[in-house]
Amino acid sequence: MVKSKYQSVLDLGQELKIQDGDVSEENGTLKIKGTANTQYEKNQLWDKIKEIGGSSPSDIMADIKVADTSVYHRHTVKSGESLSKIAKHYYGDAMKYKAIFEANTNILKNPDVIHPDQELVIPNL
Repeated sequence: MVKSKYQSVLDLGQELKIQDGDVSEENGTLKIKGTANTQYEKNQLWDKIKEIGGSSPSDIMADIKVADTSVYHRHTVKSGESLSKIAKHYYGDAMKYKAIFEANTNILKNPDVIHPDQELVIPNL
């Protein structure tokens, strides 16, 4: 019963390719664990859990670790994107594009010039 309530969380976990995932249900509580690639992906899972169960759900216990703590996320540039658009997506603030630029000066020479298929580091702030 609880598992079906949180099915969209489990689906998101599969979509994000959560490693070492395990799901069990005990006494009306869903227990999930696994390892997300980045903190951003872990946050996506928690946001989905809270969307379904509220800010402090009592019918789910999640133990989600992060494989790569050196970055917030790694982003592959798509056509039409800019650093400010990417910053708005990850941080909610387009002006934080400077942090993304600084974290990628090894491949970027100008914050106004990025190309599709470049993999950018999205730094922890």
